[in-house]
Amino acid sequence: MKITEFSFIGYPVTDMSRARAFYEGVLGLTCTTQREASCEFEVGPHTLLLGCGPMLKPSSDGPALALEVADFDEAIAHLKRHNVTFLGEPFQSPICRGAFILDPDGNKLGIHKRNA
Repeated sequence: MKITEFSFIGYPVTDMSRARAFYEGVLGLTCTTQREASCEFEVGPHTLLLGCGPMLKPSSDGPALALEVADFDEAIAHLKRHNVTFLGEPFQSPICRGAFILDPDGNKLGIHKRNA
């Protein structure tokens, strides 16, 4: 499995309108990509994602880091061979393929591959 970069840092939110009011109105960021359940902010060469969803639970424990991989299918197979815990099945979205996994301490990590 080859990790090529940090794909994004994601913060779960429970109310997208309230979250956007804070990130845009208070912090002065601009949403560059909006979908029904997410909003992305480009900050330098990095992306901050706000998302609502059943696997995205707000926590004071910190954000979830998503790791961009060279080959999504190979990465998923590699992780399964190593008995890594998955939080649900890998998924396809309009912009990427992804999966959430847990490290040995229960920290959530995203495995991510942008669509071409």
